[in-house]
Amino acid sequence: MSLTEKRSPWVVLSAMMVYVFLYAPIIVLIVFAFNSSRTNINFEGIVNEGPCGPFYWFCVLFRNDEVLNAAKNTLVIAFTSTLVSTTIGTMAALALSRHEFPAKTLSETSLYIPIVIPEIVMGIGILVLLSAVFRWINAAIGLEGDQRLSMGLWTVIISHIAFSIPFVTLVVRARLHGFNKSIEEAAMDLGANEWITFWRVTLPSIAPGVVSGAMLAFTLSLDDFVITFFTTGPGATTLPIYVYGLLRRIITPEVNALSTVWIVTVFLVLLISQRLERRPA
Repeated sequence: MSLTEKRSPWVVLSAMMVYVFLYAPIIVLIVFAFNSSRTNINFEGIVNEGPCGPFYWFCVLFRNDEVLNAAKNTLVIAFTSTLVSTTIGTMAALALSRHEFPAKTLSETSLYIPIVIPEIVMGIGILVLLSAVFRWINAAIGLEGDQRLSMGLWTVIISHIAFSIPFVTLVVRARLHGFNKSIEEAAMDLGANEWITFWRVTLPSIAPGVVSGAMLAFTLSLDDFVITFFTTGPGATTLPIYVYGLLRRIITPEVNALSTVWIVTVFLVLLISQRLERRPA
């Protein structure tokens, strides 16, 4: 079919139905963030209270200390897990692409396990593992009461790192498939050692893939609920966990405002990631 040929109306209709199915709930959620009703069941019009006007629920949201603390925890977890998982994932991608070793096939296959299996399975697995490790350490050192090791912010960071590494590795490895090794050989022929070649030739060439993997890891960490739910502890509440707690108590437009801010944040991160992925090598 030529580009100038008219598309079938059924194809256009089916495509429109798919987009409506995917994005209508998000649009409704954003609209209800400006709802004047405090029950958030019926839309009664645009809110116009106080100095914030239609952004009243957003102002209420940013004056909530619990929300700010949850946002801080979420960003700390996301930035830390992204930094570590990107570093490990990039090294793993380089090792799998350039070296042969006995467990290479097993390593390549195991990368897909955290991606394929349900998150709840991985969350339960990490919970069981960490609980066993904590019991062993507490018994070995003799920690008791409040001194005992337990779930907290750092356990969430560890679980997010474990979950994000396969995604980063696969993205960076895909970038390495189109990498021209001759430019590395040329750099080393001109006197550069392996370390200088990596920093000045290899890393700049695969940088879009590394950044894309980091953006993907950052996004996964931002909106993860299942794994965080199993590995969190006192003082480590994240925004997804906080939203879940709000929904169990009462649904107000504040939840919609928080969800709107989160949707916009994740959308911008994904947009940047897609733009970087499409850059030529």
